[in-house]
Amino acid sequence: MEVDVLGIDLAKQVFQLHGASRSGLVVHRSKVSRQGLLTAVRNLKPRLVVMEACSSAHYWARRLQAMGIEAKLISPQYVAPFVKTNKNDRNDAEAIVEAASRPTMRFVPVKTVEQQDMTALHRIRQLLVQQATAVINQVRGILGERGIVIAKSPAAFYRAMPDVLASDDAELTQFCRGLLVSLLEHLRSIEERITEADGKIKGFMRSSALCQKISAIDGVGAVTATAIVAAVGDASKFRNGRHLAAWLGLVPRQHSSGGKSRLSGISKRGDVYLRTLLIHGARSVLRFVADKTDAQSKWLRELIGRRGFSRAAVALANKNARVIQALLSSDRDYVRPGAA
Repeated sequence: MEVDVLGIDLAKQVFQLHGASRSGLVVHRSKVSRQGLLTAVRNLKPRLVVMEACSSAHYWARRLQAMGIEAKLISPQYVAPFVKTNKNDRNDAEAIVEAASRPTMRFVPVKTVEQQDMTALHRIRQLLVQQATAVINQVRGILGERGIVIAKSPAAFYRAMPDVLASDDAELTQFCRGLLVSLLEHLRSIEERITEADGKIKGFMRSSALCQKISAIDGVGAVTATAIVAAVGDASKFRNGRHLAAWLGLVPRQHSSGGKSRLSGISKRGDVYLRTLLIHGARSVLRFVADKTDAQSKWLRELIGRRGFSRAAVALANKNARVIQALLSSDRDYVRPGAA
């Protein structure tokens, strides 16, 4: 009997295959090595191959698509409910097929190599920013133990350090000063690499029409635009803008029953990095709405008065996510609210 849907439980070296017919009957089970995976799939000739969206899934999906085989990816959270009894590779592969057979199942778009390049650059930049923050906090901690307190902001840190190192405070020994200078040199090298990463992000920005289109939105800069295009890709896969906002965790968390709706704070599902970028971008917009007279600024001022600054920032981030979905899934250009 022919294999209609083939589920693959991915791993580093040994892969579990589970094939089912159109009616759902199990017709194939096997384990294959990494080297023999593509050959095994080619011999089975499945109509559809399904995998969980993990670290190597996009690579294998591209390889299968190059062979003319349809490949789809499913988020692991949608596969977990179909795992029977104990979790193992065989049950995982079967659960992938069961989940893919559901008519309402949502699939993850397969990323291109270019999208993964942009994603890798953002991850490296994020790591460098975390390392720079860690060094600043370490220096602040060392100084705090000697009674020297510096404000938390990086700007205050950089302003204060020359005076701290030049002071004649007896608590700050020459040995400790040498350690601090070494840390500051390390911090400077990290910042140079962050600047280099920012330059590469701007290069992606200049070469991508989609990035340039959504960067016209207030609160969406080069970093946010490239990160979203890298992660989202084909936004038409989302039914509408709210679907994208929900995927980013920017919609209210719901717990409703018996016809009574209960909504709380945002769900915080999806990509934390993208959600953070959108919210920080929204915060930067809110800082300058006081003296503006356009329709969006008036709405934001009213929203800040009713709900507070933080909730207004989340609301604007939600709105921007919806606008981004509309722009990425159509040929339209961004028009600012109230523009003629």
